[in-house]
Amino acid sequence: MTGKLPNLHAGMLDRVVAAVRDDPRFDALLASGSLVTGGFDEQSDLDLILVVRAEMQAAVMSERRAFAAGLGELLAAFTGEHVGEPRLMICLYGPPLLHVDLKFVAANDLGRFPERPLVLWARDDADLRSRLDSTEIAPAGRAAQWFEDRTWLWLHYSATKMQRGEYFEALSGLDFFRDVVLGPMLRRNAGERPRGLRRIEGSPGARDRLLPTLAVYDRAAIAEALLDYIDERQ
Repeated sequence: MTGKLPNLHAGMLDRVVAAVRDDPRFDALLASGSLVTGGFDEQSDLDLILVVRAEMQAAVMSERRAFAAGLGELLAAFTGEHVGEPRLMICLYGPPLLHVDLKFVAANDLGRFPERPLVLWARDDADLRSRLDSTEIAPAGRAAQWFEDRTWLWLHYSATKMQRGEYFEALSGLDFFRDVVLGPMLRRNAGERPRGLRRIEGSPGARDRLLPTLAVYDRAAIAEALLDYIDERQ
């Protein structure tokens, strides 16, 4: 696996594998993200799931920053409460800079995955694969009604901020709508995974349809963008 990766990513992955292999608190190391879905390149993050023995989960969670620091030159790290995932440690290493997400998951709480993770190492490979076979795989995606229920309230919010002269807030709302509604809808309609704006430039026609929704710090430009959002939504 590491032979197919850029040297920076391969080196880090080798260090993580060695660290979990030599630490009896860990049962396995899994990969998710673009290591699974494809398109991995030099700009990609490493999305890793560290499977912890259930009885050691609390201890590992209390020491997860120290574990992360042992993998290389750790420049910054914080936990993922802002995305509803406190088990996640988001790390930046370097130089050269490398973003690594380390998610510490108890072996008896694998939960569900948007795609089947890649097994990078396992203390008991057969047992782990059996557990993964019984784990729910639920691809990301939302029904059309989910978008419909939220669209007009979210656009109204940006419109009211524009009317009040809060242009930065209006622009922020439009950016949010582009990421959460328009990007996924364009992808959904094209039969692609609804990944927001991630690599949306590669989706046929998406770039040209999204460009008119960009606005500058100007009331008229924001108003025009709002109308373009409505056109795209319909």
